[in-house]
Amino acid sequence: MNVLSDAPVPFDTDSLVGPMESPSHSAEHNRAGAAAASADSNAAEPSAAKKIFVLDTSVILYDVGVLDRLQEHDVALPITVLEELDGFKKGNNVLSHNAREFVRRLDVISGNHDLRGWLPLNGPERGSLCVVSDHGASEQQLTGLTARSNDHRILGAALGLSERYPERPVILITKDINLRVKARALGLKAEDYESVQVKNVDNLYSGVSTRKVSEELLSRLYADHSFPRNALPPTEADPDGSEAEEFPANHFLILKSRSGSALAACGRNGQVELLHKQPAYGIMPRNAEQVFALQAVLDDALPLVTLTGSAGTGKTLLALAGALERRSTYRQILLARPVVPLSNRDLGYLPGDVDSKISPYMQPLWDNLGVIRGAFKEDAREARRLDEMTELGKLLITPLAYIRGRSLSRSLFIVDEAQNLTPHEIKTVITRAGEGTKVIFTGDIFQIDSPYLDAQSNGLSYLVDRMKGNALYAHVNLTKGERSELANLASDLL
Repeated sequence: MNVLSDAPVPFDTDSLVGPMESPSHSAEHNRAGAAAASADSNAAEPSAAKKIFVLDTSVILYDVGVLDRLQEHDVALPITVLEELDGFKKGNNVLSHNAREFVRRLDVISGNHDLRGWLPLNGPERGSLCVVSDHGASEQQLTGLTARSNDHRILGAALGLSERYPERPVILITKDINLRVKARALGLKAEDYESVQVKNVDNLYSGVSTRKVSEELLSRLYADHSFPRNALPPTEADPDGSEAEEFPANHFLILKSRSGSALAACGRNGQVELLHKQPAYGIMPRNAEQVFALQAVLDDALPLVTLTGSAGTGKTLLALAGALERRSTYRQILLARPVVPLSNRDLGYLPGDVDSKISPYMQPLWDNLGVIRGAFKEDAREARRLDEMTELGKLLITPLAYIRGRSLSRSLFIVDEAQNLTPHEIKTVITRAGEGTKVIFTGDIFQIDSPYLDAQSNGLSYLVDRMKGNALYAHVNLTKGERSELANLASDLL
């Protein structure tokens, strides 16, 4: 179900999860709309032409602005969902924030009205909202569902609505795959929430293209270090050269002629610029994609960079090496990754302070720092500098749970395993960036440990899809593994 049209947007973090009204703005419009529609608790029954979307808790926790994206259709909230949100409201993580924010919005929308009746959301072109109990379905409809779990109560509420409004499509919207399957087994329509996700990850922007060029153009590039983008020749796949004209700024190119090749980038000035292989804090890129990735990390004019690829392609290592190479530009280098254990199996409570508790989850970052340290002798100045930066807090590994409310100025912030973040969490991180701050996200969109995210709905895929073509952003998808032959073999065959 796609209930939101996708359109190109400028570099505005509000575009990452769509428009959201401020509580005060929403209050004025919703109360005015509610008052105009009905002054009593029993608002008029909605039009039969509209769909009724029954929202599961997982959708609200994934996107707190879901009510703003359902356009003209009506929304039913099972009261069990409100109970589950109440259990999420305590805490500092994004799920807790989303639970509290949604309940606050619901309170503003309802005002003094009875939520058992349909309450207009915001004007005649928008749908209505109501809260429904879980007693609408008969026991015969729920045959086979022995335990009265929260999921089954939500199913009961949806089935009750389908009986009450037989002429209208009643659709359960949930990120829970098993709940969708159960709903369909009971004859109820169920769909994933696709408003904030990528339609086709197979066509996701890669940031890299290969073009065949003439010997003369390649020689010109080496001699002048650049040439106009419109000088790129047409190809069989691009006979009129329109694809080359549409290459966005910071798009990387592998140019090949009969006798040679070159690495280049589409500059922000309309030129194709020659790139050279260069090391960063002892780490030398091993292939063209790594050269591009390191170039994006080292470019101070790019405040936002994403690096994707499978395990062993060097995403995190290149981000760290580039950050250390640019250490003098930034006041602090921050490293973070979501605390999501493998297969969602938690370690339980861990002793010690916050650093001790997050240390097992952050060990991959320390491993990459160890690789960089291993590029130098034990008593080398570069190795000692790493210890000094860690001791002085210039190089800091921090939990993402406490990022909300912070303002990071002149900092380089690396977020590893970003595929385990939702689009809203990605937006939360980016909006922390102050003047002179650079944010780098790394991850593998096909290796997700979060139970309610997939390759299409995770925040990293969504960020790449929405930000492509912006002059402040660069992306590289790395495909060639460089960790070891064994790691490459496992990645290919397993």
